[in-house]
Amino acid sequence: MQSAVITVVLVVILSLAGALAGYVPDRCMDCMCRVLSRGCRMPSPPCELQGPGFLVCGPYQISKAYWKDARTMGKDLMEDWQSCAVSWTCSRRAVEGYLRRYAVKERRGIKVVLGHDPTCEDFARIHKGGPLGYSNDATLQYWESVARCLQGDPQFYQPNTMNAEQRSLQLEL
Repeated sequence: MQSAVITVVLVVILSLAGALAGYVPDRCMDCMCRVLSRGCRMPSPPCELQGPGFLVCGPYQISKAYWKDARTMGKDLMEDWQSCAVSWTCSRRAVEGYLRRYAVKERRGIKVVLGHDPTCEDFARIHKGGPLGYSNDATLQYWESVARCLQGDPQFYQPNTMNAEQRSLQLEL
């Protein structure tokens, strides 16, 4: 009887751990942010135009269309995309939602699938280049920077780039 109870408790704990763990590994998410916002800092000003009519906001450079796609995955992403993009917690949830939608091995009903378990390269390139970013040469330079960050390139690890509150919000999902 005792072993059955222990087994049930372990199953519940492991299920919760899986549910709480992010879809995108923390190191990958951290480096994507570090590359996009010069050390994972909240940009000032928080939004910028990247081409005609293409406004992005926050440390992950989230656009309105990206936020709308991320919302389809059911996470609470605030009512306004710009407010979400400049919130550490919400912007990270938006990236997770977007990548849960598009960085997938296979999913019934969608045409854009990787055909393999997603890697950090897939996550980064889709984040930067949209649903087909994983196969777009224009996302290679961004991925190469993320890869250098993952390898510990000091240019991405400047002291005090994220304060303790920002770090705790990054891990709070």
